[in-house]
Amino acid sequence: MVDIHSHILPMVDDGARSWEMAVEMVKMAELDGVTRMVATPHANYEYEYNRESHTALLAELQSKVGNGIELILGCDFHLSLDNVEDALKNPGRYTIGSTRHLLIELSDLVVSSQIPNVLSTLMAKQMIPILTHPERNPLLQRQPEHVEDWAEMGMLVQVTASAVSGKWGKGVQKLAHWYAEKGLVHVLASDAHSTSHRRPGLSEARKVFGKSFGESYATAVVEINPMAIVQNQPFPEM
Repeated sequence: MVDIHSHILPMVDDGARSWEMAVEMVKMAELDGVTRMVATPHANYEYEYNRESHTALLAELQSKVGNGIELILGCDFHLSLDNVEDALKNPGRYTIGSTRHLLIELSDLVVSSQIPNVLSTLMAKQMIPILTHPERNPLLQRQPEHVEDWAEMGMLVQVTASAVSGKWGKGVQKLAHWYAEKGLVHVLASDAHSTSHRRPGLSEARKVFGKSFGESYATAVVEINPMAIVQNQPFPEM
């Protein structure tokens, strides 16, 4: 399996708080069956994103955990004006590895009417936006049809694995399943932040997803699609 969203870099955001925790999180993912894991430190008003220093940290983490799992650098990219302007000038600074795929996170306070224009602008620069955890966004919970509209433009959707299995509550789980029923879940990812409450791992959600929506769809969202993302390849037909 491939996990494209995790906060495993130590002491750079609200994820791993130490090297020991970072190593343990990666090992937990590996034991769960993850073979590639994307470290996605936040880029927002609270946490500075520095591609160069994050790259060095990731290399050190890789050396500590060994070669049983491949670590790749990405970003949990807050869709702010400053970030978007910088990404347009430097398209490869925030994407997953050397791919065109960009994880985007929306504000919990406002859903701007300009989002379709922003998505179009990013895609015109050959970036492919992947919306993270819309099922957990309080505004999108009330207006999930926005996600459907944006997906029709070419945006991809990443749902939190633990939301599918009910760990964020029944309402969030119901919405995550609604997205799946609509065919809007392109990827499941852990969004892991620690070794306890927000743990790494995809296998439990894969089982739930497979039981509800079929094994082929479950395989697509934890293996085939995320592998295509990290390899910068188009998705096969779902």
